[in-house]
Amino acid sequence: MAYNYNSDTQHKFSSSLLKPSLIALAISSCFAGSALAQEQAKDAEADVKLERIEVTARRTIENLQEVPVAVTSIGAADLAERGISTVVEIQQFSPNTTLQQSRGTNSTLTAFIRGVGQEDPLWGYEPGVGIYIDDVYVARPQGAVLDILNVERIEVLRGPQGTLYGKNTIGGAVKYVTKEMSGDTEFAVNLTAGSYKQGDIKATGQIPLIDNQLYLGFGYANLQRDGYGNFLTSALDGQDGENYNKDMQAFRLTLEYRPSDDLFFRVNYDKTDDKSNAKGGFRLLPSLLTDAPVPDSVFDSYTSLPTSNKVETEGLSLTANWDINDNWTFKSITSQRESYSPTNIDFDNTSIRIFDVPAIYDDEQFTQEFQLNYQTDGFKMVSGAYYYTADSCGVFDAILEELGKSAFGTPGLTREVSGCSNGDSTALYAQGSYDIDDKWSVTAGLRYTKDEKDAVVRNGLIFDTVYPESGWVPGYVRPDGLTTPVVLDDSESWSKLTPKIGVEYQHSNDLMLFASYGQGFKSGTFNPRATVAEPAADPETVDSFEIGMKSDWNDRVRINATLFMLDHKDRQYIAVIPDENDASALNQRLGNVGRSEATGLELEVTWRASRELEIYANLGLIDAKFEEAVSFDPEAGAIDISDRFSVTNTPETTGTVGFSYNLLTGLGDVIVNGNYSYRSSYSLVELDNLLTQDSYGLLNLGVTWFSNDGHWNIALHGKNLTDEEYLVGNYAFIAPDPNNPGQFIPGLGGDNTLIGYYGAPRTVSLSVGYRF
Repeated sequence: MAYNYNSDTQHKFSSSLLKPSLIALAISSCFAGSALAQEQAKDAEADVKLERIEVTARRTIENLQEVPVAVTSIGAADLAERGISTVVEIQQFSPNTTLQQSRGTNSTLTAFIRGVGQEDPLWGYEPGVGIYIDDVYVARPQGAVLDILNVERIEVLRGPQGTLYGKNTIGGAVKYVTKEMSGDTEFAVNLTAGSYKQGDIKATGQIPLIDNQLYLGFGYANLQRDGYGNFLTSALDGQDGENYNKDMQAFRLTLEYRPSDDLFFRVNYDKTDDKSNAKGGFRLLPSLLTDAPVPDSVFDSYTSLPTSNKVETEGLSLTANWDINDNWTFKSITSQRESYSPTNIDFDNTSIRIFDVPAIYDDEQFTQEFQLNYQTDGFKMVSGAYYYTADSCGVFDAILEELGKSAFGTPGLTREVSGCSNGDSTALYAQGSYDIDDKWSVTAGLRYTKDEKDAVVRNGLIFDTVYPESGWVPGYVRPDGLTTPVVLDDSESWSKLTPKIGVEYQHSNDLMLFASYGQGFKSGTFNPRATVAEPAADPETVDSFEIGMKSDWNDRVRINATLFMLDHKDRQYIAVIPDENDASALNQRLGNVGRSEATGLELEVTWRASRELEIYANLGLIDAKFEEAVSFDPEAGAIDISDRFSVTNTPETTGTVGFSYNLLTGLGDVIVNGNYSYRSSYSLVELDNLLTQDSYGLLNLGVTWFSNDGHWNIALHGKNLTDEEYLVGNYAFIAPDPNNPGQFIPGLGGDNTLIGYYGAPRTVSLSVGYRF
């Protein structure tokens, strides 16, 4: 099995080849025909060029090869032909990137770039990788596993983006860019059937309401699939036994208005309703308290909670763009988003209540951004003002019923934690690039951010088994007025300046070299699990240095490379820290106790071998490790425990090699593509790592047919064809037994709770699409 215990610690290029005239062939001599064929072959080869890729990595449309930023962009055609269905699959095509579905749901995202991210999705904790939908920041990871619907491209920006994108992008950013409407009446529908009774429907379209001015667009997706495994036993009757299933609907409405050539308005509405079951984990060790052996399949589980789960997200945005003149552009982006998620996480994955956590996440946010951009020969600038306000609230019940019965003789035992983390953020920023001459240019930017955060935490023990709401399990009625005491009610504010400076050397039209320094920060926060009134943790900061190259060779080979080094300071962790008013009193609380460093290389290569064949590859190398992790000992004082910490979700090597072959036939174009994605071993537990995923590779193949008239397409895709088993998440509530190597000391709840969550097994799907 692919883990080990660490006991010691429209379709692309649809133009047809010019075909020699049959009459010409008939009257030509063999010699003349040979000369003509050679001449045509030369002409055809001369037309073989790499595609120009446009990105908005610097908040304005630019050629990828002219942007001094480490960025990967995958367009709509590549997404379709490679069969990419969710944003998590993008990790295969961006080096040093991890995008995974989080442990208990299908929709919550765990994102790491260059060893920087955030594992804990609890309200109050801020992400390390920013997620954006059409430049609208998505603050919470719940619902951030976005399905591909009406998308133009997905961009992955690696490294801190503190100047142009602001806080919580210290690892990088993932941008989901939807298509602008063409103005024509269009409709497309795609039906997919596949493994595990997959049945998907996707429909998109647009209608001109006023020719050349007002357009209405829509998108709808209904995604269904049986589970990869089953809940083998359940403490509750009548539960859906599917594990790792999918039951999701997504909607999108867009209204675009162009009253003149200089003005553009877009209103976007999106809603996602994910009713997939709660995801049960795989017991890596048999239970000590009940009959729950290690299952035969990594997708099988046991549970004592309801298997129902829900993630609802909804967003509304207004974008206005005004081209004031040839040099100045004004842009406004207004958005509101909210999400609601009642969820069931069975930490111990047995049919008794050893360690169950029913929870509710409830979040809403509002953002307003104004941009004023300037561009002329030799100078361009992006500047803006940004406002963000959000309320992130929730409640969870850590049910330790078996411990309550055995230790206290009570009907149960529950630690209930609830509260809110409410934040306001304002920022001013500007970044400009100036051409010193036709070769050299400099880039400089600065962002000032003011953050304010209010937090309330309720935390206490209840000597019974309780759930967040009445009816959570059949027959349960929550007592009126049941609550826990307020242990923290506080506010804090911070201000940060995040700079960016770089130099670029344009050796030729096809070769650019660049070097840059940039900084980003992750917001300070209060401990959402606090048991006493404790101070807030200050922001985390990442300083990043990069040297890179963007190059095209003979219009056939593209090589982009980046060397980077980053210093991640003031990392926020729960640790033993002296009381600020009494140094002799040691408290376990959230503090800025860690520092890590990373150095690495990223290489992306594309080779247009011929008109029909394109070969691509990427490679990521990284050495990421903790340099400091401070704790305190009553006798020794401050001690460094960095040797106990691991940078998680960060393989030392990531790489992909793939191809796309376009076969022209009389019945239409047939595109054959495939790729193999490799990830070396990586740790899954930050403190005292108990789980390491061994190196593995995923093999994917696909064939897509496009009709000559462009209306029909049929696609066959196979993913993870070698059926690799690989961990993407875990819960570890045990400790190694120092007196018995290879054995473990039970953790919270009194059981051997070591749980793994796995990536998708081998799947095959067949899609049929029609568009007009």
